[in-house]
Amino acid sequence: MIPIRDDNPTRRFPLVTVALLLANATTFAYEVTLSDAELLAFIDIWAVTPARVVAEPFSPQVLITLVTAMFLHGGWLHLGGNMLYLWIFGNNVEDSLGRPRFVGFYLATGIIATLAHIAIEGPSEIPLLGASGAIAGVLAAYLLLFPKAHVLVLIPVFFIIEVAQIPAAFVIGFWFLIQLVQGIGSISPEAASGGVAWWAHVGGFATGLVLIIPVWLSNRTRSRRRKPPFTTWK
Repeated sequence: MIPIRDDNPTRRFPLVTVALLLANATTFAYEVTLSDAELLAFIDIWAVTPARVVAEPFSPQVLITLVTAMFLHGGWLHLGGNMLYLWIFGNNVEDSLGRPRFVGFYLATGIIATLAHIAIEGPSEIPLLGASGAIAGVLAAYLLLFPKAHVLVLIPVFFIIEVAQIPAAFVIGFWFLIQLVQGIGSISPEAASGGVAWWAHVGGFATGLVLIIPVWLSNRTRSRRRKPPFTTWK
C-alpha cells in the first residue's frame, strides 16, 4: 500500500516541510558522490552510534549526531519512502502547528525515537540513521489532528496495481501495526542485529501522540466555541 496524496489542503505554503525535503535530498546527493571508504567515514562521524551515546551521553559530538543522523539515509528506497510520507502528511501538521513549533516537534520526535531504539535494542555499534523516527511522529500527529482525512493509495495485487481512496487513519494505523509487530520480533535473540530500527519508528510514533495532545485539545476547545448555540425553531 503506497500513499500518493491526501485530500487535505493546507492554508499556507509548507515552507518547513519543503526545507526538510531539500535538506534530506541534498545530503543524500552528497552521500552518493562519496567512495565506499569516504561514505563509511562520513556515517561514522554524523550517524548515531548507540554504544557511543551510552558511553558518552553528554559529549557534544555525540549529542549533535542525534540531529544530524535524521538527515542521512542508507539508500534510494530509504530516502524515497521517508520523503513521500513527509510530503503527504507533514505539510498538514506544519499547517496546524505553525512553522516554529513544527520544527521543534519534528526534531524532538526524531531524537526521542532514537533514544527509544537505544533503550530497547541496547548499545550496539551499528550506526543508526534516517528520518523515520521523526516522520513516525508526524504520522501520529496527523492521525490525531485529521482523523477524517482520506489518502489516495496504490495497492499492488500480483501484477496489477489498484488505486483506491481510503481513510488516512487506516493507512497510518496499518503502518504502525507493522512497525510494532516487527519491533517485537526484533527483540528475539535469533533476530538479526542490523536492518530497520523498528523501535525508533514505534518510539517516534508514541512521542508524536504525546506531544500533539495539547494541540489536539486546544483545537477541540476552539471548535466548540465556534459552534452556534442550540436553538429550537417552532
